[in-house]
Amino acid sequence: MSRSEARVATDRPARYGKQLAAHIGRRVEAEWSDEAGRGRLVFAAGTATLVAEPEALLLTVEGAAESLPGLEDVVGRHLVRFGARDELVVEWRRDNGEPGLVHRNADASGE
Repeated sequence: MSRSEARVATDRPARYGKQLAAHIGRRVEAEWSDEAGRGRLVFAAGTATLVAEPEALLLTVEGAAESLPGLEDVVGRHLVRFGARDELVVEWRRDNGEPGLVHRNADASGE
């Protein structure tokens, strides 16, 4: 099983983790614990773990190597959309050393 992680700097990690689990949970199995500050999403292609840490939301996706880009995309794209005001950036790092996807809101220059 392959793995990819992203540490997303934010002063509201639990809020974003809960929102992400609730939103994606409409389509897949999802859970979030306010007490633990942790959540989990179960996709057909793998799983995602969400952990609220001080000043960051730690995202981890696990699945077959060929599934990682899709898992990174779904989790990262939705989180960046929710965090548009806070300009969240999700930069994935894969356990095999390859760079993962990078999600951020496009700025006025179209990047």
